[in-house]
Amino acid sequence: MEDVDRPDEPLDDPRLTLAGLFFETHDGLTAHLSRRLEADFGMTHQTFEVLLRLARSPEQRLRLSDLAAQVTMSASGLSRAVDRLERDGLVARVDCPTDRRSVYAALTDAGRDRVDVLLPAHLDHLEEEFTGPLDASDRADLERILRRLRDHVNPEAVRASTFCNE
Repeated sequence: MEDVDRPDEPLDDPRLTLAGLFFETHDGLTAHLSRRLEADFGMTHQTFEVLLRLARSPEQRLRLSDLAAQVTMSASGLSRAVDRLERDGLVARVDCPTDRRSVYAALTDAGRDRVDVLLPAHLDHLEEEFTGPLDASDRADLERILRRLRDHVNPEAVRASTFCNE
């Protein structure tokens, strides 16, 4: 690990600045995306993120515990979100026949249709609010850095899910 310059005044520590910039960026991006998804489609960013994670997963399903780690929701928060999505016919809970302890959230056809409708606008929003100001080199550097940090602070999000073979 590199030595970090430690100023005499702890409040001037560059680690505070770097973390603050990261949190401000995350909060601003989340707020912008949430407002636009809510205004355009009546869906929260967190709910859309659940659908998007499922759509991008093998067999379009994930164990609830893995999904919670990937969308940074508590188990109870995810359970409530999945309840709403299930009620709306966008997600179904699927038991694993080889492990009674595992329950999957699976994207339904209606859920996939919903993702397909929202995705073009969401990609435009990401371009406007997030990736647009960056050139290709910046985006590659940012992805590499974020993956390293994510792997360190949230290894559950990168752990491969075990899928049932039905």
